[in-house]
Amino acid sequence: MIRIDELYNNTFWPWIRKNLPGFREFFCEPFGRSDPNSVMNYGRDDAHEHNYIFFFDQEPIHLNIHLGTFEQVIKLNKDIHLDYYIARSTDRIIAKIPRSKNFKGPGYLVTSEQNSENVEIICKKFSWKPLYYFFHGWAALDWYRGYDRTFLITPPTEREITKTFIAPNRIVAGERQHRLEMLYYIFKNGMTHNHISCPDTCPAENISIHHAVKPLTTKYPDIESVFAAQTLPINFAGETDHPMHSCWLSLFDESAESLLYLVTETVATGRRHHLTEKTFKPIALGMPFVVVGTQGSLEYLRSYGFRTFGDIWDESYDSANDDVRIERIAELLKSLDVLSTETKQQLFDAAQEVIEHNWNHFYNGGFEAVLWTELNKMLNGIESTS
Repeated sequence: MIRIDELYNNTFWPWIRKNLPGFREFFCEPFGRSDPNSVMNYGRDDAHEHNYIFFFDQEPIHLNIHLGTFEQVIKLNKDIHLDYYIARSTDRIIAKIPRSKNFKGPGYLVTSEQNSENVEIICKKFSWKPLYYFFHGWAALDWYRGYDRTFLITPPTEREITKTFIAPNRIVAGERQHRLEMLYYIFKNGMTHNHISCPDTCPAENISIHHAVKPLTTKYPDIESVFAAQTLPINFAGETDHPMHSCWLSLFDESAESLLYLVTETVATGRRHHLTEKTFKPIALGMPFVVVGTQGSLEYLRSYGFRTFGDIWDESYDSANDDVRIERIAELLKSLDVLSTETKQQLFDAAQEVIEHNWNHFYNGGFEAVLWTELNKMLNGIESTS
C-alpha cells in the first residue's frame, strides 16, 4: 500500500530517477495546499534536465484560483522551455545545445481528474501533456486502513436503522456551494431529523452561511428565508466547530443508525470525474450511499470495481444535468425519508450483498490492484524523448 504522505518522494521520485533521469518532479506541499508558494520540486545535478512532471493531483482544478500555480511551474522551468538547453561547467555556461527534433515540448500535468474540461483548458494553454491516476483512491486506502480490524464499526447485519441518512457538512461556501444547495432541500423538505451537520460560518471562506447563500437566490428565491428559519450551527453529538474528518473514519454510532450516507463531494458541476476520500467513507463504514458529485460519478466509481445501489433505489440522478441533479437527489431522499422505519430496515437488509462486495473490494486488495495497474500504466505513458 502506498503511504500517501510519502507519495512524491518514495513512490514517484525513485521511479522518475531510474526511468526518466532528465526529468524534474513538481508537486504541492503540504497536503491540501495548491497556491503558487506551495510548489516544491525534486531535481538532479548529475543528469541533463530536459523535461518535468507537475503532480497537481490533490485538489480539483479551479481556473479562477489555480492559474497562478501553473504559471509558477512554468516560471520555475523557464530554462527547459527554451529551444536549446544550457550545458554548464560548475557555474559557467560552456554551450547552448539545440534540442532534439523529437522533442515535443516540455511538461506533463498529472491530475486526479478524468475526462476533465478544465484539464484540457490548462494543458492547451501551457502546451502540457495530461496524465491521470486516482490519487484519492490511494489516500482513502491509506487513511482508512486498519478500521477493518477494530470494533468501532457495527457489523451491517446487526444494525437497527432509524434514520434515512447521515450528511456531514463543513466547508460549504466558495467552490462548495453545492453543499448549500443540498442543505436547502434538506431544510425545506423537513428532513433535519436525520443526522446532519451545518456550520454557521464556513471555516474555509470565513463567511456566514447567511451571506454564502446570497449568490444562490437567483436559482432559489426563498433560500435566504429557508436558512434563516434554521438554528445554526448544527453539530453532531460531542462535536463543536465542525472538525476536519478527512483522514479518518468517525461518527460510527450515527452511521450505524442511518440507511445511507449522503456524500457531498468536493466538486459537483462541470465535465469531469473527480471523487475523493469522501466517497469511500460509507464503503469503509459498511453503508449504502448517494453521491452529490459530477455527472457520471457512480458510473466512474463502478469502473474501479465497486457496485452501487440502483437495484435498491433510483440512481438516475447520476446521469442528470448539473442544473437538476441535486434536485433529483433531494427527491430521492424525500421519497426514502417518508418510508416507515421497518421499510428502511428492509432496504438496508436488501443492500447487504452490495455493501459486502464494496467492503471486500476496498479492504481485501481488489481496489488496490486496480489502482496499482493504473498508476504504472500512467507512468509508463510518459515519453522520455528530449
